[in-house]
Amino acid sequence: MSPLPELRYPSVPELVAAAQALAAQEPGLCALRQVGVSRAGRPLHLLSVGHARRAVLVVAGAHANEPTGGSTLRVLAERVLAERELRTDTSWHFLLCADPDGASLHVTPAPRSLLDYHLGFYRPTGAEQPEWSPSVLPPDRLPPETRTLTGVIDELRPYLQVTLHGTDLGGSWVQLTKDVPGLAEPFAKSAAELHIPVETGASDAAGWPASGPGVHVMPGPETGVAYPSLPDDARHSTWYHAHRYGGLTAVVEVPMWASDLVDDPAPHPAPAAAMRRLATRLLRDSREVERILAEALPRLEGVDGPLLRASRWALELIPGLAEDWTHTSPAGTTMAYVGSVDAFGRRLPLRAAAMLLRVLREADDRAAPRLEQLVATWCDAFAERFRARWVPLEHQVEHQSRTVLVAAQQARDRAA
Repeated sequence: MSPLPELRYPSVPELVAAAQALAAQEPGLCALRQVGVSRAGRPLHLLSVGHARRAVLVVAGAHANEPTGGSTLRVLAERVLAERELRTDTSWHFLLCADPDGASLHVTPAPRSLLDYHLGFYRPTGAEQPEWSPSVLPPDRLPPETRTLTGVIDELRPYLQVTLHGTDLGGSWVQLTKDVPGLAEPFAKSAAELHIPVETGASDAAGWPASGPGVHVMPGPETGVAYPSLPDDARHSTWYHAHRYGGLTAVVEVPMWASDLVDDPAPHPAPAAAMRRLATRLLRDSREVERILAEALPRLEGVDGPLLRASRWALELIPGLAEDWTHTSPAGTTMAYVGSVDAFGRRLPLRAAAMLLRVLREADDRAAPRLEQLVATWCDAFAERFRARWVPLEHQVEHQSRTVLVAAQQARDRAA
């Protein structure tokens, strides 16, 4: 893996400070307000630029382990403020971080390698993720972050919601709740200019129709899901809340490390056999983590918290997912799709191991060194298998920003 330049993702307090500065700089155009609180009592802030009735909502920080969105949101807010034509008939609203509690637990603001990234890794359970919780919880049990997000959508009624996501290793892709004609070409052009591969077979969008390479349109509720075992279903997420007001959601994904293996549209020679092999490895890797967890649990009596809860939740997903991969026809048959599933299969047990490692280190447990070696080995294998190369932070942000602006323009034209 090539050496990285200096980089740093902003913390939530830094984003809030930057938003306060913008609001103070242009009080007639900008307003920053608190719109809710997290489960732990942290404030959720919304920065608004412009006064037009037609609105775009941009959401960052829905997943704690995907830090690029905060940087992109800041750049977008500054650009909208500087370029009057962007706000002539559109107001822009920026939810600075949808999950500040999660952001406080993912502690790698300047990762130098995949190992560094995972040593500070945190991603909560599905029930604790603001966008995903409606797919796994009844309405009366939704976390306050989710209720804040849907409340902002109810207030603004945006014609477009953009939620800024990312992946540790792979390519860039877009998920849409409704098609946005005209998005695919500039999206692909931007990715090419910035040397970011387009993930043409993203496992997150397995079986979905595509309006262009890497631009996937979510299927309707009558369509089956590619991985029946997974509890979270995009069709029941907050992404569809904007539909109540005639709007749509675009999910813009960018990688921290890129791999050209997820950009190969050639047919895979034996996708079903490959999926079975990946399922076997997924189960093998998860069992290694489960053995360490089972050994350490008696020594962790009384230890509980989001890291351990999230690690066990990730491990619980794996048997059903391996069953899906083994006994159902592949949702995709290209080299890119199998590559994306390969990355997913490495990512899930690695994340579970990384979060468990943080628990064991905090408890000074004797199993921590063994698990740390496993995490390091898996990170190295992940990077080597996918020939990972760092995407400069400014390229991540530029590509995500361009995609947001094009999506806003095209969706506005579509709604007109």
